[in-house]
Amino acid sequence: MKRTMFILVLVLNFLPKINAQDETKVLKAFFDEALTDQTAYENLRYLCKNYNGRITGSPQAEAAVEFTFQLMNDMNLDRVEKQPVQVPRWVRGEDETASIQSAKFGFKDVPVTALGMSIGTGKNGLSAKVIEVQNFKQLEELGKENIDGKIVFFNRAMDPTMINTFGAYGGAADQRTRGAARAGAFGAVGVLVRSLTTSQDDFPHTGVMRYNDTVQQIPAVAISTNGANLLSDWLKNDPDLNFNFRTTSYELPEVTSHNVIGEIRGSELPEEIITIGGHLDAWEPGEGAHDDGAGCMQSIEVLRLFQKLGIQPKRTIRAVVFMDEEVAQRGGKEYARQAALKKENHYFALEADRGALMPRGFGVSAPDERLEKILALKEYFEPYGITHFKKGGGGVDIGPLKQFGTPLSSFVPDMQRYFDFHHSGNDTFEQVNFREFQMGSAAIASFIYLIDKYDL
Repeated sequence: MKRTMFILVLVLNFLPKINAQDETKVLKAFFDEALTDQTAYENLRYLCKNYNGRITGSPQAEAAVEFTFQLMNDMNLDRVEKQPVQVPRWVRGEDETASIQSAKFGFKDVPVTALGMSIGTGKNGLSAKVIEVQNFKQLEELGKENIDGKIVFFNRAMDPTMINTFGAYGGAADQRTRGAARAGAFGAVGVLVRSLTTSQDDFPHTGVMRYNDTVQQIPAVAISTNGANLLSDWLKNDPDLNFNFRTTSYELPEVTSHNVIGEIRGSELPEEIITIGGHLDAWEPGEGAHDDGAGCMQSIEVLRLFQKLGIQPKRTIRAVVFMDEEVAQRGGKEYARQAALKKENHYFALEADRGALMPRGFGVSAPDERLEKILALKEYFEPYGITHFKKGGGGVDIGPLKQFGTPLSSFVPDMQRYFDFHHSGNDTFEQVNFREFQMGSAAIASFIYLIDKYDL
């Protein structure tokens, strides 16, 4: 205990002298403005309702690019740019259908959705017997003699005992991303993957999958958790049942899309850049509200809050709406590539891509001296119930900036309900609460303000 207190005293002594009374007033002004202004929330509504289905490379995605570009242009920022990015183009095709056909239990339709980048079954669909597995080890133990010609059903649930739901997601995601390639190597004709959600519902949750160039490609779909439970129960008493599904997805040549960048130029150190961003692309079953329209609109809202309160940052504050986080992460890679070509100095970067639920805090990856100073900002956020200030942060889109030594941060909202929405038809604007959303906007703005003002 004494050692902990000693370290805390050292950290506080190393911090620049912050006028706590003045900064408390500034932070309150951020929250007051955010919680009484509907601009960002209405921008999110417009994005979700007019540009849903904005998977990377689609016409909807590019229309959303134009919307965000015009949105930031209308704010009279110091600079707004569309940064070209070459992205994949995958088309889902017609609505997917699926059914269980059992001589013992009868016929039952179940909800499925094609996994991103999967081939389709063709117009006639696919029908075969099913073999259920929990992991790749079971797949190998069964071998080709038991799998050949069948549909492999990966039914490993996210671990409900894990408090960190992102950890639970990571523990089950390999069956979605690599299941088709692994099953195809044993002669499977198709793959069913239990949706990656902690919820028991009828929403199938999609997401990207990857083929192996050395293995025959087979169609892959996610099945809702309710559907997965039903199929598993029927298989126990009727292992000879058939599963039928039909998808018509296909891939097209790559196209040009864009990151959208808007910035307020710094007054003292304009060459030092603080990036705040989210990703504009989203899977088509839903509207991409939590994942990640909210992060995009919160990033833009930070700039509006600075403008509204008349705060001129020392460094350039840049909002970046990234393209293609969901499939190939081309937007983040291109942003970093351009930064290297232009020899930009990226001082700090924050990604908002964990939904718009109640803010809990920030994760930060930085050298120890800067890290301790940044984490010590926790005291300014405690009155707002924002207390999660931890080592370890970043994100897919800002990750490539690590090559420059840039400290990376994650905005961390509450995580318990996020996977109810993630990659599903349940990710709609109606699932975003105004106060939670704008509490997040104000928290990010406050965090960036303190980092910039006090050179953290």
